[in-house]
Amino acid sequence: MQPESRPPFPPFDESMARQKVRMAEDSWNTRDPERVALAYSLDSQWRNRSEFIGFLKRKWHRELDYRLIKGLWAFHNNRIAVRFAHEWHDDSDHWFRSYGNENGEFNESALMVRRLASINDVPITQENRLFHWELGPRPNGIPELEAFGL
Repeated sequence: MQPESRPPFPPFDESMARQKVRMAEDSWNTRDPERVALAYSLDSQWRNRSEFIGFLKRKWHRELDYRLIKGLWAFHNNRIAVRFAHEWHDDSDHWFRSYGNENGEFNESALMVRRLASINDVPITQENRLFHWELGPRPNGIPELEAFGL
């Protein structure tokens, strides 16, 4: 299915960039590959469409109880940079926090056409987890990434 437009549209101001980042975070926290894929153009320079869906399915089969927070780092015109962290455990109940940054470039329909990311997984104990909301999008009462000291 061809993705539709995904407002807000570039060029982004700070409010629009923050909205775009939160929408992406909420989408990824659903762990629904088809929903996440709708934010990317068919020719996105990240993964081809069929591998992208397969990649996400494998990711969330491995990364159980996944919870993500993204934070706006910078923006300009049609580009947004974010910092993020997500927590998850594997099927042996070993917990991890994955830290990273992501640079996205958007087309006129506000679909991501290019994504550059760097991610590092760090083992943590269950007691060191910071993200404790019910699975799904982060509730409004849970603070932004910086409040966790990450």
